[in-house]
Amino acid sequence: MKEKTSLQQNQINVSELPLIDFDAIKIATDNFSDTNKIGQGGFGTVYKGTLPDGKEIAVKRLSRRSWQGLKEFKNEVILIAKLQHRNLVRLLGCGLEGEEKLLIYEFMPNISLDFFIFDPIRRSQLDWRTRYNIVDGIARGLGYLHEDSRLKIIHRDLKPSNVLLDKEMTAKISDFGMARIFCEDQNTANTKRVVGTYGYMSPEYAMEGIFSVKSDVFSFGVILLEIISGKRNSSYLKEHGQTLLAYVWRLWDEGKTSDFVDPLLISSCPRPEVLKCIQIGLLCVQRDATDRPTMSNVIVMLESDSGDLPQPKEPAFSLGRGAHQTDQSSTVICSVNALNISTLTVR
Repeated sequence: MKEKTSLQQNQINVSELPLIDFDAIKIATDNFSDTNKIGQGGFGTVYKGTLPDGKEIAVKRLSRRSWQGLKEFKNEVILIAKLQHRNLVRLLGCGLEGEEKLLIYEFMPNISLDFFIFDPIRRSQLDWRTRYNIVDGIARGLGYLHEDSRLKIIHRDLKPSNVLLDKEMTAKISDFGMARIFCEDQNTANTKRVVGTYGYMSPEYAMEGIFSVKSDVFSFGVILLEIISGKRNSSYLKEHGQTLLAYVWRLWDEGKTSDFVDPLLISSCPRPEVLKCIQIGLLCVQRDATDRPTMSNVIVMLESDSGDLPQPKEPAFSLGRGAHQTDQSSTVICSVNALNISTLTVR
């Protein structure tokens, strides 16, 4: 009753969402024991829990010190409660107790995409068909958010750690704390408070605070290229002295795109299909947002056997000196006016 009163006072619509007792969650996670910790983000920690009936859950405990407060908590609760798609993580309930804010999700036994794709041993478990299905799942989840749900939603922080994987390696998009709802006829919005993650933010968002569905498309393109190469976008600065986008563009321009493919895939990937996916990735990260495809276009291109795709233009920008020292998994908050994300070099 205490949680319900608190939620009602803060005007959270929980008509479609169960309220879960805080003490029950403490028991399920062994009082948020470190041994049950399965993830750490900029806005809180995620724990594995087990309910009395044996059901496994994931509990996101928002940080008390994080700037993500009640507003972001309400945002995520309201958004996810209204979303139903096989490629979106399912929110099971929520809870409030004093300053504590909890979100309870379905448990994903294979953790997240970054847990696999950037680990040299685990990555070997991802053959081409598995990676392709993950790409397709992310595309369909975003397509639902942008065009097919009751709301038009921009995620704004799509990255491998926010793509969860179930026991069948089905991709499920998670973490909607930074998402924004658009009106039906709204196409773009502007903010002075840029939130996101280094390497995945589109140039118009990073430099001008302008975001749209095409901002998510850019992030998708980066993730797609990472899945194909098996490397973080930041690693290319160390290995090649340039960003992932600059490197793959050079190979594309020189007709050496096959050199970009993860060596672990050589024996399992059909060359035309993987090259098509690289081309789709490049189309998604073009400098001008209007040149990027919509997610519905991307889904059609992924399904098409035709090689007649548009020719991509040079990628948007590269992160400047020092970006390779940044923790790619951390979410950054910055002022558009100060442009203190990084040194941005427009190509």
